[in-house]
Amino acid sequence: MSIKKFIESVKESLNLNEFEKTGKKKSVKRLLEKLNSRKEILDKVPKKKLEKKEKKELKEELAIISLQIKKGEKILDELN
Repeated sequence: MSIKKFIESVKESLNLNEFEKTGKKKSVKRLLEKLNSRKEILDKVPKKKLEKKEKKELKEELAIISLQIKKGEKILDELN
């Protein structure tokens, strides 16, 4: 996945409309920070109070975010 496609897919999944474009490395780092903070928030959600459908959606979102984090780290390693 190219850097531009990665940035666009993360912006779309996080609904970031006002994301400023800077250098590739800086953009990827900032997106990784946002992904990690979003993951932490989702990890803290009390899962016992959620319905079955909500739990499934939460797991799917966590899986997507985890995958995006792995891709972002790989891209960041390539840039270094």
